[in-house]
Amino acid sequence: MRTVDEQLRRVLEIAVRPAPVRVAISDAQGLRSAEEVVTARPMPGFDQAAIDGYAVRSVDLSGAVEAEPVSIPVVGEIPAGSRQPLRLQPGQAVRVMAGAPLPTLADAVVPLDNTDGGSARLQVFRGVPSASFVRRVGEDVQPGDVAVRRDAIVGAAQVALLAAAGRDKLLVHPRPRVSVISVGDELVDVARPPSNGQVPDICSHALTAAARECGAETARARTVRCDARELRAAVEDLLPVSEIIVVAGGAGGNAGAEAKAAFAGLGEIDATRVAMHPGSSQAFVRLGDDAVPTFLFPAHPATALVLFEVLVRPVIRVGLGAEPHRKAVSARLTSPISSPKGRRSYLRGRLLREQATGDYLVQPLAVAGTHLLSSLAEANGLIVVGEDVTDATVDERVDVALLSSRR
Repeated sequence: MRTVDEQLRRVLEIAVRPAPVRVAISDAQGLRSAEEVVTARPMPGFDQAAIDGYAVRSVDLSGAVEAEPVSIPVVGEIPAGSRQPLRLQPGQAVRVMAGAPLPTLADAVVPLDNTDGGSARLQVFRGVPSASFVRRVGEDVQPGDVAVRRDAIVGAAQVALLAAAGRDKLLVHPRPRVSVISVGDELVDVARPPSNGQVPDICSHALTAAARECGAETARARTVRCDARELRAAVEDLLPVSEIIVVAGGAGGNAGAEAKAAFAGLGEIDATRVAMHPGSSQAFVRLGDDAVPTFLFPAHPATALVLFEVLVRPVIRVGLGAEPHRKAVSARLTSPISSPKGRRSYLRGRLLREQATGDYLVQPLAVAGTHLLSSLAEANGLIVVGEDVTDATVDERVDVALLSSRR
């Protein structure tokens, strides 16, 4: 059997980032910039009031105190958005709104609370130093400053800087498109009560959610029967619109034979067993002219989700230009575990923190039931047990991948 590391190396070799596309900045959030954006204009673009108050020359208010206020005339008002220039003369004040351009010669804004709020003549009870409550031109961004660096993840702050720079579009690396197919004669839609011998199509919903959770754009395909022609038709429809395809129920037994027949001429299936538990039965193929990576997993949803976590998620993350692997911590076992000899096991666990020491503890879940979905839903970590370990006892340390650390 091939080792997990060798299988992962093989699939990561073909991981590619989709070609950059230009999108509206409102659609760029969460993606990585494929260009460096340099600002061509300052922000703010003019000296402006930071608060509602009175624009003044700070020197004219020297010595103002509550017992002896300074009295000066108010010669006008400037609202935010005003385009009318106004020149302040010595010993005068102008009422200004937050964001309004400062009149010429004004070097400070007096807050309303420091005054009597007069409209014709103003009593100032406390003066302010020069530059108080003023946003100077270019103090935030200067022409030539980098608004967004190449390969930076675009967040709300980057969108704000792009808007300030006058950019309404950005070249980004798009999310890899992942399509999911469920194969099986026994499958019915989850909205339909299954008859005897039928099971709901869990895998396509679960794997689509897993792909979306790690940052992919997803398309859930219809369920197809275990029939080579039907499977081939479904895959050929998806090839032009997918960077990755996952086929649940396409590995092993009759399903594996039908998949091999379906993909004849499209790509050669690599169905080597992998030394892992669960999920040793799996296959991989690159399909079509674009050699689209296609993963074939067993039909059981819990196993398929573990396989997705170990093999598909890293490929998606590389396509996003992100760290492929989850963060892992060392934790002490709260109960014993066992693992098949020569295989790397991925066991569900619930991570806890010991209050006294802050040390991580991990409680194994459903150790003897890797098929159980309920325990996977309760897990916030995967206990990774090496190929050379068959048993581990209470308080032994194990590596745990943090499922709860999103993306």
